Amino acid sequence: MTTIPVRILHPRHGIHEPTGGTPARTAGSVRRTTTIDMLRPDGFDRPMHLVGHGRDLRTFGPGDDRRNIRVLGEATMFARVDFAAGRELREITSGPARPALAGLVGHSVASGFRARLDALDPTLIAENDLLHLLLDDLPGASLVSGHAYSAAAQDARDGPQAPGSDVPRTPPMRQGDYRYVTDLCAGFATGGTIMNEVEAFGRSPVVTGPVAPSLARPGDPLAWHDIPPLPPRGMRRARRVDVRLHDRGALAHVDALFRDSYVLPEGVETVIHEYTVTAEVDTTTSTFLSCEATPRALPFVECPAAAASATRLAGMPLAGLRPHVRRAFTGTSTCTHLNDTLRALEDIPALLAPLRAG
Repeated sequence: MTTIPVRILHPRHGIHEPTGGTPARTAGSVRRTTTIDMLRPDGFDRPMHLVGHGRDLRTFGPGDDRRNIRVLGEATMFARVDFAAGRELREITSGPARPALAGLVGHSVASGFRARLDALDPTLIAENDLLHLLLDDLPGASLVSGHAYSAAAQDARDGPQAPGSDVPRTPPMRQGDYRYVTDLCAGFATGGTIMNEVEAFGRSPVVTGPVAPSLARPGDPLAWHDIPPLPPRGMRRARRVDVRLHDRGALAHVDALFRDSYVLPEGVETVIHEYTVTAEVDTTTSTFLSCEATPRALPFVECPAAAASATRLAGMPLAGLRPHVRRAFTGTSTCTHLNDTLRALEDIPALLAPLRAG
C-alpha cells in the first residue's frame, strides 16, 4: 500500500473534490479517451517526452463482451520538447503517420503552434480528428508540464534532495522564462493568489492539489485505453468524452472529464486541474442547448468561478467552436484549461456520426 505523505497545502488552494472512477459505458454510446504523458526520462536538464494515446470506442450492448464493442479509431503521438528553450519541438511522430508534421520541428509548441499545424496539414482534422485532438493539446500539455519544474524547485528550497535524485537544486530555467500575463484567466486575475505571489516573491505559488482517485472502473477494462503507470515527477493530461443519442436521435447527451495530474517524488499522484462537463446538443441544428462545467480540483481560490463561462455555449453552433472559444473566451471570467476542453467539443458530430448511421 502506498503511504500518502503529510503535505502542506497552500492556504489559498482551490476546490479539492476530484472525481473517482469513470461512469459505466452505456449501450448506444461512443466514448473517446485520450492521454498525454509528460515525462523526463533523461532528467530536468534534457528535453521532455510527451507521449499521447487516444481511442474511440462504440458500445452496442452492456458489459465488456467483445461482441458488444467496436474500436472506431486509435491514434498515438510522440514529441520531444525542450522546455527550457521556449518549448522548442525537437522531434515528433504520430500513428497514423502524417508526414507534414515534420514541418513543426524547430518551432515552439507554444504560441502559433496550432495555426502552423493547420497550415501544414489542413486535412488532418477532417481525416483524423482523434489524432488532431492529441496534437491540438500539445500547447496546453507542454505549458502545464512546467509544474514539475516548479514543484522540484519548491522541494529543493524546502529541504535536501532525496538520495539519488536527478532533480537539480535549481531547475534549468530563469524566472523570466515564464510569462505571467495579468488577467489572462481567472487564476491570473489582478490581486489574485498567483499575481500577488509573483509580485512579492518573483515566482508563482506551487499548486498543492489533492490526491488523485483512480479513473479506472472496476470490472470494465475497456473503460479507458491502456494507460501505463506514471513515474515520480511524471505528469498526465487525461480526457474522456461520452456521447449518446436520445429522444429518437433529435438530442445528444455529452458527458466529459478533463484532468491534469502530477506524481509526487514519493509516487503519489495528485490532481492539478480537473473539470467535468455536461451538455445537450440539438442534432438537427448541431447547436448547444445547454453546457455546464463543474470544477473538481483547481489550483487556487480564484479559479472555480471560471466554470460559469461554459454556460455561454448555449445556443452556439458546434461548427467553428474552436476559433469561437479562442476568440471570445478570454479574461478573468474564463480558464485556459476549461477553454481547451470546450474547444474539443467541436468533435462531437464526428463521434455521433456512427451512432446516427446505425
